[in-house]
Amino acid sequence: MYVYAIKSQIKNYIYVGITHNVEERLHRHNSGYEKTTKLYSPFELIYCIEKATRAEARAEEKRLKTTSGKRFLRNLLT
Repeated sequence: MYVYAIKSQIKNYIYVGITHNVEERLHRHNSGYEKTTKLYSPFELIYCIEKATRAEARAEEKRLKTTSGKRFLRNLLT
């Protein structure tokens, strides 16, 4: 499983999720298939890490959705 973060290219918005296929998931976000991110597309991938289990991926996803996790992601952009 992969944990990924994408940044909207038009608004100040970062989305964090988990998937088995990052390329396909990014395509779905950019094509408007995902309701939660439709208004913020297009996106660029800013972070991706592979985890051995779904539980590990979920824990990393939760960490990145915290204030300190979002700060970490924003620091990657500078």
